[in-house]
Amino acid sequence: MKNGSDNKIVELFRHGNVSAKLVEVTDSFKMKRGGQLSNLHIAYETWGELNKDKSNVIVIFTGLSANSHVTSSQGDQTPGWWETMVGDGKAIDTEKYHVICINTLGSCFGSTSPVSINKKTSQPYRLTFPELTVEDMADASRLLLKKIGINKIHVLIGPSLGGMKALAFSILHNTVVDNMILISTATQALPFAIALRSLQREVIRKDPLWSNGFYSYEKPPLNGVRIARKIGMTSYRSANEWVQRFGRKKSVENKINQNTFGIENTSFEFEIESYLEHQAVKFQNIFDANCYLYLSRAMDWFDVANLGKSSLDAFSKININKALVLGVDTDVLFPPQQQKEIAENLSLSNVKVEYKELNCIQGHDSFLADTGSFAEEINAFIKSL
Repeated sequence: MKNGSDNKIVELFRHGNVSAKLVEVTDSFKMKRGGQLSNLHIAYETWGELNKDKSNVIVIFTGLSANSHVTSSQGDQTPGWWETMVGDGKAIDTEKYHVICINTLGSCFGSTSPVSINKKTSQPYRLTFPELTVEDMADASRLLLKKIGINKIHVLIGPSLGGMKALAFSILHNTVVDNMILISTATQALPFAIALRSLQREVIRKDPLWSNGFYSYEKPPLNGVRIARKIGMTSYRSANEWVQRFGRKKSVENKINQNTFGIENTSFEFEIESYLEHQAVKFQNIFDANCYLYLSRAMDWFDVANLGKSSLDAFSKININKALVLGVDTDVLFPPQQQKEIAENLSLSNVKVEYKELNCIQGHDSFLADTGSFAEEINAFIKSL
């Protein structure tokens, strides 16, 4: 892609060695719930060559916590979050396709978010960032694609929050997408998912260092983010996996006695506790608390029915050829019945649909942990187009 001055593209280096392209897509962006952003920037990365008629574009929307670095490249050898899925000769083949992964509006990995500087105040937005919706994320992604000259998507792929965004995108911008892959997502959040995310947001807000959203970036509310991540991890995986992986194994660092409960020495008695702590500490050091709040709440607000007179009416606006909907039998956060609902609504809207319920023990995170099962289905679907 040409590095034109009109696109204002720069290289953005954040969070270690991971880099992303950053483009100012508009100087004024109106949001669904009434807010407005100035100087909207979206971060993204690309792999593979764009063909002459621009017909080989695959776009990936991310889940809540992922950045745009879906896989490694010659320019950035850092492994991506879907390294075994995307690349030369892989299920999403960068030898054949021009792959674009877009960082979500509101995320702390480059796109405009609560940590971005508001040019009107020369200070970070923090909680002055406007109320964020999945529809805003979809609209911002469309503006980015227009800016870089992409008006047709051969395959749009969205897991989890990315799937919600893909649904919104295909309804709001229904001349752009030809085919779609939706993974462990939903037309709306179930009460169980809302309850969990509500608890996650509460523990962040209850951290004294959160300071009503105006915390010091030198002393952020790490404890709140850490505990929120632990709550999330218990819903991202499955109970059966915990039994197989950990059982009741004691932690090798177990130094707890009956009087400390791990408070004084931060040790953990069981391996599962140590695992959750390890994952949570990694997350707390890279993800901003306010960004987490905004993205989490946007997932709870999303409802396809709000994009039409009803869910089916909203789905009737989708104008794609074929869809693959993938669910996991052990997913408690976005259970299979929600994937079936999507498939049924797409079918009623005259879309050719393939629905597959995969038998994976890793729960909601199976698309990240059991990539072999997903790669087989995704590869077959893309080849069938």
